[in-house]
Amino acid sequence: MKRIKQENLGCQPHQPAPNTGQCCDGGPMISGQPSPVRQKNLSKARHQFEPKPFPGKFTMRTGISCTGLLTISSATSSGIHMGIEAEKFSAMEYSNGNVFELVVKQGQPTLVPPAEETEKGLYFLSNLDQNIAVIVRTIYCFKSEEKGNENAGEAIKNALKKVLVHYYPLAGRLTISSEGKLIINCTGEGAIFVEAEANCAMEEIGDITKPDPETLGKLVYDIPDAKNILEMPPLVAQVTKFTCGGFALGLCMNHCMFDGIGAMEFVNSWGETARGLPLCIPPFIDRSILKARSPPKIEYLHQEFAELEDKSSTNDLYKDEMLYSSFCFDSEMLEKIKMKAMEDGVLSKCTTFEGLSAFVWRARTKALEMLPGQQTKLLFAVDGRPKFKPPLPKGYFGNGIVLTNSTCQAGELLGKPLSYAVGLVQDAIKMVTDSYMRSAMDYFEATRTRPSLASTLLITTWSRLSFYTTDFGWGEPVLSGPVALPEKEVILFLSHGKERKSINVLLGLPALAMKTFQELMQI
Repeated sequence: MKRIKQENLGCQPHQPAPNTGQCCDGGPMISGQPSPVRQKNLSKARHQFEPKPFPGKFTMRTGISCTGLLTISSATSSGIHMGIEAEKFSAMEYSNGNVFELVVKQGQPTLVPPAEETEKGLYFLSNLDQNIAVIVRTIYCFKSEEKGNENAGEAIKNALKKVLVHYYPLAGRLTISSEGKLIINCTGEGAIFVEAEANCAMEEIGDITKPDPETLGKLVYDIPDAKNILEMPPLVAQVTKFTCGGFALGLCMNHCMFDGIGAMEFVNSWGETARGLPLCIPPFIDRSILKARSPPKIEYLHQEFAELEDKSSTNDLYKDEMLYSSFCFDSEMLEKIKMKAMEDGVLSKCTTFEGLSAFVWRARTKALEMLPGQQTKLLFAVDGRPKFKPPLPKGYFGNGIVLTNSTCQAGELLGKPLSYAVGLVQDAIKMVTDSYMRSAMDYFEATRTRPSLASTLLITTWSRLSFYTTDFGWGEPVLSGPVALPEKEVILFLSHGKERKSINVLLGLPALAMKTFQELMQI
């Protein structure tokens, strides 16, 4: 029986998921019964989640029953809520002709505390952090013919101890404050670290830039019997060695700790530490610079929080067979979209993000056969770091992204040229100013409302993140990517290849809608 090397943690052995021979993709968590204090904290959490299946590999069919699969956070039709309880529901089975099954033998999980004594006490999380307390799982694959992988686990583990001195809140635990908000208790307990071995060469797991929890989920450590995100360390790491000499670093991190830019800076700092280098960008730890105003000053409507009526009954469509696909847009296709957006002379410029976002928003709306009078919302994040006054300090440790949105009727979106949709995206970006962002933080402070995904497309952009810069001493990763798409409303933009000139668009749709969407991707 595998137990974490620390007394009184009450961790349970790593169990396979029923019928699949693998761990459920519920994320690593501290298991066992919650303490009386945590039990009290659980009762304070206001929103229960609606369980939803995670997607499997492209293309998939529903069918396998997977009990105990835990959605850490679920974006439901009524908003993004913190998950409180584990539920039973159907998982997704992938059907792509691939008979390969990855087998991973995991070692004993250990707690990795900071190498030195660090600050203790409660650590403030801003309202930008509160909005996105979801679990993000990513994989980094490394291979060096010269070094092999024999010492990879030990080197990365030792570097983790040292880098946690700088990022000490990651060694703490999430809890609920007296105000009913998420906060970090800086206990110094440490991150969880696991070494594992796979039964194959790294190349056999395929293209990890496409989310695939069936396979990639085995490269991220899960702590069973967890009940909620409060039971889960902010950081869990697994190093998996392959027979070819390569290895994968699987990370499971709570988004409330940092956004993509912050996570990238942390992992890069971890790599610099492993190579004996000083941190290129030391973290700026104090998040109190983003405290809400007192009293709150709400100056905008903040439609990102509004719940739209589902007049088109699109939720009923999602009860049907679901398919997940990836579409690669090369530089030529991206240029065609931008030219199409500007051909009527309404726009003088169009960026890749603006054009592609508008293009897929229109295509998805048409594929779902939304009624002309149906309100549809596009939701996406904007980096607020340079937009705050003053700008956030370099190395800001926390979420600096702010959600903005465009809302219109489906009939307008589809009946007008592409330039109209691009213009809506541009207006949403322009809307993000210092006053808008502080108003959004105050809105959450006053209402505790989270953004709704009803009749919404949420675009998450990873195409600008430099995942390829991470180096633990084995060179830059040969591949990196997410384990799974979080929700049916989410479309993910990923850079394709090291040169980042192409973009992969990953999404899931009901089978009939996916057929239409695929036809609309022909440029």
